[in-house]
Amino acid sequence: MSDNHDRLTLLGGKTTYPDHYAPDVLETFDNRHRDHDYWVRFNCPEFTSLCPITGQPDFAEIRISYIPDVKMVESKSLKIYLFSFRNHGAFHEDCVNIIMEDLIRLMQPKYIEVTGYFTPRGGISIYPYANYGRPGTKYEALATKRMERHDI
Repeated sequence: MSDNHDRLTLLGGKTTYPDHYAPDVLETFDNRHRDHDYWVRFNCPEFTSLCPITGQPDFAEIRISYIPDVKMVESKSLKIYLFSFRNHGAFHEDCVNIIMEDLIRLMQPKYIEVTGYFTPRGGISIYPYANYGRPGTKYEALATKRMERHDI
């Protein structure tokens, strides 16, 4: 199995943050431990997006957990990608689903879940949750089970 580190363009270089939604900054590397399942979890406690109606900032902690298959997301590229929502107008539920869908396209993980813990606006907190398990596998059943038992 090759270490496709030569394809990682962001790690170790000067960080330039996009001023628009930028899924194209996401990069992957090979999973060296495909012989068994394990969880990878990212916490982004300083996520910011914009309300698409008012343009006011929304703040959240985004948690991403996944079981990798062949590819894994490189963490600096993920950080820059999540930062790209700063000037992007999307509802809380959209942000969580967009992040999950972009990561599915990028990595094709066995399983993934994304939760947004958005801070209160008008006295109401919103905690959207989305998950995905590869169809036709035990991970599809895991997604169903975790969705049925999901509580925050």
